[in-house]
Amino acid sequence: MNQTQLRLFVAAAESRSFTKTAEQFFITQAAVTQHIQALETTLGCELFDRRRRPMQLTPSGKSFYEDAKQILRQMSAAASRTKEAAAGESGSLHIGFLKGYERSDFSLTARSFRRANPNTFLTFERKSSDQLAAGLMQGRFDLIYTWDSTNLRQSPEVEWRQADRIRLVAALYSAHPLAGRTKLTRAELRGEKLLYMSPSEDFDSYGDEAFIRLYREAGYRPDILYRSADLEVILTMVAAEEGISILPDYFTNKLVGADNLVFIPLRGVKEHEEIDVFWRRDNTNPLRVEWTAALDNTEN
Repeated sequence: MNQTQLRLFVAAAESRSFTKTAEQFFITQAAVTQHIQALETTLGCELFDRRRRPMQLTPSGKSFYEDAKQILRQMSAAASRTKEAAAGESGSLHIGFLKGYERSDFSLTARSFRRANPNTFLTFERKSSDQLAAGLMQGRFDLIYTWDSTNLRQSPEVEWRQADRIRLVAALYSAHPLAGRTKLTRAELRGEKLLYMSPSEDFDSYGDEAFIRLYREAGYRPDILYRSADLEVILTMVAAEEGISILPDYFTNKLVGADNLVFIPLRGVKEHEEIDVFWRRDNTNPLRVEWTAALDNTEN
């Protein structure tokens, strides 16, 4: 039994799919199957009822599921304590954040916390929203900053605070007929070829539904030419005049001299996105507690 087998088992138990688990960990489905079978051999029982669709945990699998999560949390904590001891640090905090959010003022928050806690070690990972949610639930992150694309707010295992409220902007190429405007409404973008920036890599998330709803409220269905969760790809395609996009302004505000790109604020009370910070209720890392307490103090 090893950490890889445990992580794959927990992911498969939560997704009820070896295929989705393989995609999440960027390995083949055959590799997932081999790891799960090896784990079942070690334990001497079947963990999944593969005859059902979607597949289900067996009674033994259900019993082992909580134990596996606890083992992973303990292994992660032990590894962190060992690294801290080797580095002479008093603690560490592992934070995941949404791709593109590094262009916001998030680094100022991290720098302020680091200066207030000089003996801590902060580590960061830049991921898509679904990878962040999975990593949080599997205990790989102390905190994540993300769009709520997977409806994490509804999970009883999670606590959250709103970290940022971001204005949305239309990204146009310079020769576009609307490029000279100072503001636009979503209704004025009817008929445009849309390069859709999704909060999730599967393009069918809770967050996607919330954004698509804004088009319906504007009176039309968007003509989506292309979908991507990669902001840089979307901007490259807009600059190539393939279409237009709607993006969060934290990503566009700090772009200086962007070639053939114009960013125009969208008008409307709903034309924003919320970045939330999430953590597991059972995460007792003192630095996590201090970080989230600072969020509450900021709100007050």
